[in-house]
This record gives sequence, structure tokens and C-alpha cells, in this order.
Amino acid sequence: MIRLALATVLATFAPITAAPLAAGDGSPTDSNIAFVGRWNTSNAGAFVPAWAGAYLTAGFTGTTVKLKQRNSIDLFFSIDGGADQYLTNQTGTVNLTPTKLAAGRHTLRVSYRVVAGSYHGDAVFQGLVLDAGATTYALPRPAKLIEFIGDSITVGTTTSKNALTAYGWLIGERLGARHTQIAQGGACLVTTADGCVGLEDYFLKLSSAATSPAWDFSRYTADAVVINLGTNDLAHGTHTTTFEPHYVHLLEEVRAKYPSAKIFAMQTFCKRFGAQTQAAVQTRNAAGDANVFYVPTEGWLAAADYTDGTHPTDAGHRKVADRLAPIIAAKL
Repeated sequence: MIRLALATVLATFAPITAAPLAAGDGSPTDSNIAFVGRWNTSNAGAFVPAWAGAYLTAGFTGTTVKLKQRNSIDLFFSIDGGADQYLTNQTGTVNLTPTKLAAGRHTLRVSYRVVAGSYHGDAVFQGLVLDAGATTYALPRPAKLIEFIGDSITVGTTTSKNALTAYGWLIGERLGARHTQIAQGGACLVTTADGCVGLEDYFLKLSSAATSPAWDFSRYTADAVVINLGTNDLAHGTHTTTFEPHYVHLLEEVRAKYPSAKIFAMQTFCKRFGAQTQAAVQTRNAAGDANVFYVPTEGWLAAADYTDGTHPTDAGHRKVADRLAPIIAAKL
């Protein structure tokens, strides 16, 4: 029985092996480069990631790989599935392989530091530079995609690698799924007059910028959506009587964009608006949507699992991933 259950989960998240694409040149429009999350691709020569935890992946041949950057940016990269390495204040052509690789096929993943708060790096991907005669090639695409909606906790604020050590990224990697973090520090559920970015509205947008265009939801479809909102709303004047209907509306928006997704509404770790979040889920269930689930988080974290009483440590995020990953996997 255990072996059968494990085989079922692994089959669910197995990658889709597409037919090989033509050899690519490493430019932003190279179809062998996969952009996961929300990216502004309006400029064919410079793709810009939005929100937290957006990343790109590609296969490449040869012995070296370089990134073409514009202005200063901090970034993470992994080659051949190795540990993510962190580079700071990178500009121009950035050599990711100062020690040459063995000749052959290799894989690359790149994620830029989240541009938010006091950090103003220039997260702009302008392409890859490869050896003479080397090319990119398409990597198998994981079958499932999980989207995480939240605030600074979902961003991974105060962790060692920011978005890469947040529970959403950890869960996506653990389950072998593509993953996105539609999250920003200080975000609320409800947009307020004092400037709190409300994900009820900005879930529909490319980025958290006030002038952001609408997101093109045909770019990808989420198989699961995890919402962790409500930690910041009280401080911006949203109270229990208004929180619940706004949460119901967000659930309706998510369902409209992702008709088949499993939606998980988490109780905030600080326990604010837990009853209202659960009631919003029940409202959607009563309306006939059986694929919306309330996730209680009581007992998941202890005081020692926070850096400042609000934001989990690296170990705290791993604890959340340990609890939440099986819940998501079971529903998918």
C-alpha cells in the first residue's frame, strides 16, 4: 500500500519530456530557456522578473556559461543541480564558470534577488553567452506548477537565501514541481488607502507596481495555489467584518483563472483572521467548489523558529515545508 501511494505521488509530479527543440542561441527569446513565474517579456532583448522567486532554467553545451546583465544585481545560480551560489553586485557579462566545466551537456538555473524594500538592484536578463559552437537545449518540464500567494513570509524575508529558502520554493523543489511566489514584503489581502499592496487586486497583475498591466494568465496554469495572507491587514485598518468577504473574492478570482487548481488557504502563523479565512473557505465550499481547503497551522512553529517573532528562520521554513508539502501532494 505504501509503495503504491508513493508511486502514485511520483507519477503525479513526473516531468513532461517534450520533443527536443532546435538548438538555441541563449538570447532571451530562445525557446529552450524556460521562464518560471511572472516575467515582463515586452522587450525582446531584456526580460524582467516580477514578484519573488521567479527563475529561469536552460540546458547548454560546452564548458562555460555567462549571463548578460545590465546594471548591478545580486543573483543565485545553480549548475548541474548543484547548491545555489550567490553573487552580489554583478554587472555586464557575468562568468558563472570561472573554472571550466567538462565538455558536454549541462543544466542552469538562475534566480535574481527580489527587488523590493531598500534593495534596488537591476534584475534584467539579457541572455546567455556560451562557448563558440555551443548551444542551448530544452530541459524536461515538470508536469505540475504550484503558486504561492503571500507577504514577506512567503517571500522568505530574513532567511539566508530569501525566496530560495522560503517554504514555497522548498515545497516546489521537494515535490519536483515548477513554483512561483506571488508575494511581497508588507503585502495585505486588501488594498488600503495608506498604500498596502492588496493581493486581492494585485494577484491579477504582472507585478506589484501601481502601474502594472494585467497578467496574461494564458502564460501558465497553476495546478495548486497556496494563500498565506492576513498577517499585515490589521495594521492597515482591515478588520474581521471586512476581511472575510475580501478573502472570498480572492478565492473566486483564483478559481476563475485556474478552473482546475487545488486551492489551499492557510491560517496565518500569527493566527490573525484564522476564523475569517476558514469561513471564506466554507463559503466557497457551500457554493459548490470542493477543491478549496483550509489549512490550520497551529503548532507548526515555536518561538525559536522565528528571527524576529514574525518571520521564520531557515529551519522554520523547513518545518512549514515538512507540514505543508504532504498536504499539497495528497490533493494533487
